[in-house]
Amino acid sequence: MRPSFSIIFFTVLSGAGYGLWMLVGLTFALQWPNCVPDGNLSGVDRETVLCIVPDAITYAFGAGWLLVVSGLVASVGHLGKPLRAWRAFSQWRSSWLSREGISALLTFLPAVAMVLYAMLVSLQLSQVDVGDSFTPWIDRRVIRLLGAVLAFGSLATVYCTANIYASLKPISGWNNRFVMPIYLVLAIHGGLLLLWLLNTLPSAWVTMGEPLEARWNLVIGLGVLLFSVLGAALKLIYWKQIDRKQTTTTADAIGLASLDNVRSFEQPHTEENYLTHEMGFRIARKHSRKLRMICLSAGFAVPAILATLSLVIPGLGVAAAWVSVFSGMLGIFIERWLFFAEAKHAVMLYYGARDA
Repeated sequence: MRPSFSIIFFTVLSGAGYGLWMLVGLTFALQWPNCVPDGNLSGVDRETVLCIVPDAITYAFGAGWLLVVSGLVASVGHLGKPLRAWRAFSQWRSSWLSREGISALLTFLPAVAMVLYAMLVSLQLSQVDVGDSFTPWIDRRVIRLLGAVLAFGSLATVYCTANIYASLKPISGWNNRFVMPIYLVLAIHGGLLLLWLLNTLPSAWVTMGEPLEARWNLVIGLGVLLFSVLGAALKLIYWKQIDRKQTTTTADAIGLASLDNVRSFEQPHTEENYLTHEMGFRIARKHSRKLRMICLSAGFAVPAILATLSLVIPGLGVAAAWVSVFSGMLGIFIERWLFFAEAKHAVMLYYGARDA
């Protein structure tokens, strides 16, 4: 298949964005906001409670917005007639593309609600004087519920995106049981890399204290290490499977499988058409192997090694995070390009291709 950069950017950017939202949603559902007594706003009649969220989590939530929206905008560039995109939402019973669009729109609902929640809390705090008691208008259980819905919606959207490709039987490289878990793992892997970077910013934990910051650095470092190893293992298994020799022949493609030997007497077309242009793209095996090694090294090995070093030597955390983000996202971009470039559509058997 001919790789389309609009789709590559869409899947990489939105995948990392939804990965960030999965992580942010889980942190809100399980940990934040942390509501504690606040001495600066203590009242006489009742205990004052201030609900706080680390700036690192806020940054991650905002970065998720930027990446998800950027990815969706990039996907529009792949449409022949973008103004008709709304029609895709009507086929949700049978189309994974339609389900992806609906899931993406529904995921924006908890994301918008969380923004409104933050605005309401900020508005309420602006009206509190020193010495007055403060209790949030909205119970923190609401934000925990919104976080859980955000994480689930992000997971469902990436799941639908993966199944758009995994459901296409004519493309054996995509109709593979490892495509869906790879999409999910890479989304979380990209999200963890970005969260690691945001976690190292100077103001990320300024209001929370060093012990809590060190604990989260440990959790994120272990997460990057785990998903780097898991992502590399899944890609190696996937590549091993698609490298197996295909048994489908030209006879199968034209419905003459009962005959022993079928070959093309003359090419169907004298020049390139849409199908041969889009479906007949090939990448040389030697280039494929080189790009696979770069993908494994940049996307998984470098982040895993740097995450391990940062756990042993905390002083390397900032530099390791920056290098890991650029290296990891480069590796994911190459992986997604190979995902399209190495795919072989069965329609090319009609044109005499032997390895379609």
